[in-house]
Amino acid sequence: MLRHALIFVHFCSAVVWVGGMFFAYFCLRPAAGRLLEPAQRLPLWRATLDRFFLFTAVAVVFVLVSGGSMLLDTGFAMAPIGWRLMSVLGSLMAAIFLYVYGIVHRRLRRHCEAAAWPDAASALNEIRRLVAVNLLLAACTVAAAAFSR
Repeated sequence: MLRHALIFVHFCSAVVWVGGMFFAYFCLRPAAGRLLEPAQRLPLWRATLDRFFLFTAVAVVFVLVSGGSMLLDTGFAMAPIGWRLMSVLGSLMAAIFLYVYGIVHRRLRRHCEAAAWPDAASALNEIRRLVAVNLLLAACTVAAAAFSR
């Protein structure tokens, strides 16, 4: 029963994290870029990311704790290669998220508060690039999960 609960938490948390990145990258970014000037677009991104990153921070913790618990229960050496790959990729994704949340997002907030739009745009572009990397890593992680035995 506990294992099923851990799988549920793990899956739901991954959906929040990866689904949010997908929405932001492929839906919100193109629409905001097409419809809004930097003075409106960048504060929108800042406000959106303020909320999204709070949910994502919780989701990342849940993914790491639930995945780590299941991996420890099985034993790293006994775990299928896909699980070990998921562990490595998920840890890398979490490290990228921590960098984005702890450093780049703060820079975006600071530049938006100062109405320094070119600097804010630069910070947002760095976030965009790192989200693209995390989406690629997420696709590899899902493949590892789907093909693991």
